Amino acid sequence: MVGAGGLVQFTGAILFFQAFGAYFLLIEDEFGWSKALLAGAFALARLESGLLGPIQGWMIDRYGPRAVIRWGLVIFGLGLIGFSQIDSIIEFYVYFFFIALGTSLGGFLSVTTALVNWFSKHRAKALALSQFGFSFGGMLVPITIFSLETVGWRITAAASGIIVLIVAWPLTRIIDHRPEDIGETPDGIPYQGPTLSAMSQNPTNTPAYRRADFTAREALRTRAFWFMSLGHGTSLLIIGAVMVHLILHVNGQLGYSLTTAGLVVSLMTAMQIIGLVSAGFLGDRFDKRLIVTACMGFHAAGLLLLAYAHNIWMVIGFAVLHGIAWGTRGPLMQAIRADYFGASNFGVIMGWSSLIVMMGMALGPLYAGYMADRTGNYVSAFTTLAISALFGAVFFLLAKKPVNQPRPESVQSPTE
Repeated sequence: MVGAGGLVQFTGAILFFQAFGAYFLLIEDEFGWSKALLAGAFALARLESGLLGPIQGWMIDRYGPRAVIRWGLVIFGLGLIGFSQIDSIIEFYVYFFFIALGTSLGGFLSVTTALVNWFSKHRAKALALSQFGFSFGGMLVPITIFSLETVGWRITAAASGIIVLIVAWPLTRIIDHRPEDIGETPDGIPYQGPTLSAMSQNPTNTPAYRRADFTAREALRTRAFWFMSLGHGTSLLIIGAVMVHLILHVNGQLGYSLTTAGLVVSLMTAMQIIGLVSAGFLGDRFDKRLIVTACMGFHAAGLLLLAYAHNIWMVIGFAVLHGIAWGTRGPLMQAIRADYFGASNFGVIMGWSSLIVMMGMALGPLYAGYMADRTGNYVSAFTTLAISALFGAVFFLLAKKPVNQPRPESVQSPTE
């Protein structure tokens, strides 16, 4: 399960998600579109992902992540093939929308929902390991950049779409929704209780590990839900801006080659892997909320180094701090939500949270692009985003665990 989820995320990362800064640079050179206009496509795509969140969450909880991921990968692959043929800004926006839709359905939320159902005690480790795929994809981005420089962005996009359709689809056969669906239990811990067929016939026979899980409505009524969403959204202001504008800044503003910019991305994602290892080790032992709060401080320090960089060592310092913070914080935020609200309705709960979270991912790159076009550089944009990271740290500190009582109808049966 973890390996399949990681490979799905690896495919999206190496072929497009971690490389589209280079795509944007080449498309800007070919068509002359502004940075803000290019970033606008990313912003609208993230907004679409946020609006899709509650529907996607319901689809995952209703039909299972396997079906949702499969359709997402088909849309992603066809979107990349169509993207290779664009000749206007409208076509650029349309196909970028389909790519974003495919990566949303076939990526992070769907994989995460499956894993939080399969793991409890080792949840942070499982989520961190699955995200290794995304990080390894980022480390190998120079391969995609080499293809972009050698055969061009159109051929690279078309070939990437074909790879998604051929390679990623079979991986979904491994992914099951819940362990009880196939006679297993979370973490593989033996559980003596009603069978799945018995639970389907009698809803009161809920396994003990599901009884205190929140419904989406109950979760939305807690302060923890809103503070976690705000903190997560603030972190994605930074992630979104960096993903879209890092290569443009390092290459276009600081004057380093496109290959060097690609190596900076690789270093950042190598550090992200170190962060993922730290998340898996620390997250199941210490207070996850305090760890993600510290990560926001790392984000802030890294962005300030990038904003005022006057040598390569400051850029490297950014890559180290930002990568470690991203890798550590990412899986822990999902583990916190599952710890707080349970796994039974995680897809819907995370889907509603996406309405807030993806606003950050949408506004970050749009804001950075606007400020770069207005001022001629990224100093103001990255500085203000660094300050926003400190507000995010406060939101995480305020997101304390809520208490939910087991429902009266979920009384233990004699067989339990």
